[in-house]
Amino acid sequence: LEIQVTILNMNDNSPVFTQTNLTAVVPEDTKVNATIVPREDLSASDADPDTIYYELTTTVMGTDGYFAIKGVNNPEIYLQKALDYEKFNLTTLVLYARDRPVDSQEVTNTANATINIYIEQADTKPPWFLPCTFINTEKSICISSRYTGTVNIYEIPMEPLILEPGPIYAIDPDYLLNEKIVYSIVGGDPDKVFSVDADTGNLTMNKAATSLDSYLLQVMATQVNNIQKYSIASVEIKVVSKNNHPPYFETRLYNGTVLVGLDPRSFVFQAGDPSTPLMITAADDDFPNV
Repeated sequence: LEIQVTILNMNDNSPVFTQTNLTAVVPEDTKVNATIVPREDLSASDADPDTIYYELTTTVMGTDGYFAIKGVNNPEIYLQKALDYEKFNLTTLVLYARDRPVDSQEVTNTANATINIYIEQADTKPPWFLPCTFINTEKSICISSRYTGTVNIYEIPMEPLILEPGPIYAIDPDYLLNEKIVYSIVGGDPDKVFSVDADTGNLTMNKAATSLDSYLLQVMATQVNNIQKYSIASVEIKVVSKNNHPPYFETRLYNGTVLVGLDPRSFVFQAGDPSTPLMITAADDDFPNV
């Protein structure tokens, strides 16, 4: 008597990852949809064998939505949203492998692998002139105000010009990289009256200004390692006449007369001359024609 026996496979094996703990270093400027961890580094096997179903979760608050897998049966991890080093520079993902779909009512065996993602800061921002004001909540864009200063006509100061709200100064906002910055004047000075120190940003004069017209300089801060990373600030230099003398009143004593009962804002008249309003005048020898 022949008896044919069929052995039914029992689901008694869990999926197995080749690696249960992986580390990936991801540059901040990685393109969206780029592969972060390839499929072959993440695929799990099952001795039964069963179809493997994958699910990816994020364990660090505020970092969800940046990484995803290609599909429920494809564990390849790709970048789903552009990175920003200022928001976070590391996160931990957990990849689950199941031998049944997530919503299955059957007995399911599960394995998991941990993926540590480190974000590497990239050269993504142009220089910022300081002081500056952030215009977005992510603090990724900082706008500086105009620098201002004054010079005397026909004079060449020996020291760098004093500016408001401070000296010309720019930084690399990719602070871990902190690339070297150089300065140059790129506009507003056709006669080469001014010079800017390439390394310090100090503004000096090559020759005297001969007109009371103001200068509106355009100063550029450029990263040495990448000339496409630059910013431009405006510097307004007002040319004024030299101020050596204080103003003075032309008369030491003024006498006036008012009548009782006058309305508010009525004229005060010169004493002894009720038809002429009292005039208080001052002069300045630096401005004899004013």
